[in-house]
Amino acid sequence: MPDNKRSERLVAMTKILLDHPATLLPLGHFTQTLGAAKSTVSEDLAYLREVFASMGLGKIETFPGVAGGVKYLPLRSPEGILSVVEELCVKLRSPQRILPGGFLYMTDIIFSPQWAALLGEAFASLFQERSPEVVITMETKGIPLALMTARALGLPLVTIRHESRVTEGPAVSVTYLSGSNRRIGSMSLPRRALPTGARVIIIDDFMRAGGTVRGMLDLLAEFQAQVVGTGILVEMVQPPEKVVQDYLSLVLLEEVDEAHKKVVVRPNPRLERRG
Repeated sequence: MPDNKRSERLVAMTKILLDHPATLLPLGHFTQTLGAAKSTVSEDLAYLREVFASMGLGKIETFPGVAGGVKYLPLRSPEGILSVVEELCVKLRSPQRILPGGFLYMTDIIFSPQWAALLGEAFASLFQERSPEVVITMETKGIPLALMTARALGLPLVTIRHESRVTEGPAVSVTYLSGSNRRIGSMSLPRRALPTGARVIIIDDFMRAGGTVRGMLDLLAEFQAQVVGTGILVEMVQPPEKVVQDYLSLVLLEEVDEAHKKVVVRPNPRLERRG
């Protein structure tokens, strides 16, 4: 077991790493903060790396050299992602979540800091190998999930709006057709918000037919953005034919039965195959 002095250092180092996900911290930051030699800090980091890996708490990477340091990535294993999604499905099955018209209430989960962080880490784990540079979402319910995904990846978040705002400067706007109710809408993104040719991932809370995501793809094409992944929290099984193809949802919503007060949801089988 570590001695008392080392135990204090390990606790402090863990706190620092958790507070700075996906951020490269120089070893000097730890030596100055903790008053320890570089060799001591390196030994402690090696110990934490093993513990984090064995307990599925994320990945600690070290980089040698003058410009090197240490980086904590809050990535979850396939089993860890599936465990979070299964727990989410249990909450979503509550009959109290059924709203008139067959809708499902999810706002309390999406805007829960704890749940948003867990789900953001799940999305980050699924897409980090695709080397994204920006996280994109559509206002407003997708923002907490996308923000926590961006935090876990150490990336900026860009939000697409339904209408442009004068305070954000010149913007690009497109119209899109909702795939579910065939309603025409508009979305806008400021010119300064996204560099040309950026590698982006889209994060959204809900998909019925995919019309909103289709509109986002069309808008991002105006910026020559490379969409390297699209993550959806809950996808409705019906209609089976979506207007987009390349996406990954965490939860499949099969039925909201108002008469019998029953919600049928399940984890996306694609998550299990990834495991």
